[in-house]
Amino acid sequence: MSVHEAVAGFALVAALLTLVPGLDTALVLRTSLTSRRRSALATAGGIQVGCLAWGAAAALGATAVLAASQTAYRVLTLAGAAYLLWTGVRLLVAGFRKTPHDDGAHAGPRPAAGVSAGRGFTTGLVTNLLNPKVGVFYLATIPQFSAVGVPPLAMGLLLAGVHCAIGAVWLSALVIGSSALGPRMASTSFARWVDRVTGGVLVLFGVRVALSARAL
Repeated sequence: MSVHEAVAGFALVAALLTLVPGLDTALVLRTSLTSRRRSALATAGGIQVGCLAWGAAAALGATAVLAASQTAYRVLTLAGAAYLLWTGVRLLVAGFRKTPHDDGAHAGPRPAAGVSAGRGFTTGLVTNLLNPKVGVFYLATIPQFSAVGVPPLAMGLLLAGVHCAIGAVWLSALVIGSSALGPRMASTSFARWVDRVTGGVLVLFGVRVALSARAL
């Protein structure tokens, strides 16, 4: 298989995976609707850096060790579940907590603070790194798209870079589209509903991940 054939085939698989709504989409949309555009883009950037890290790990064989060791996979899975549950519960608490803006001002402007770009990047990165299913995806796909004469590490990073490029385009489009709606939805009430919905989604993801760890 040539490099061009490998990249084209992997890009198709990665694009299909990227377009399926999931945890990454929920995180980026929430940040975009409740914070500045650069914070949402930073969250998307953290997710892509995490993908690159998993791609390098898959190329080096680290994810093979993870897949072979049930204990290591379970520990990482439970750590990811705990992080998702903690983040989700924190958002739910924030979504239901009363603030001074609630006193007769449900339709008023929401505070401009939001999430900083640094915090958004960290959230995207940590969430991705604590999701072992990303590593398993790379472990299952990257070897299938290896090119003749290309070192495994270089090929792994190349394919992970392709995945990141596709993800960056998709998430950036979500950020631009949702941030354009932001001014029309700029109210404390709306921001709280976004926190409630996103928090609920993260809690459901966390429970699902925890249950999958118990089934190992």
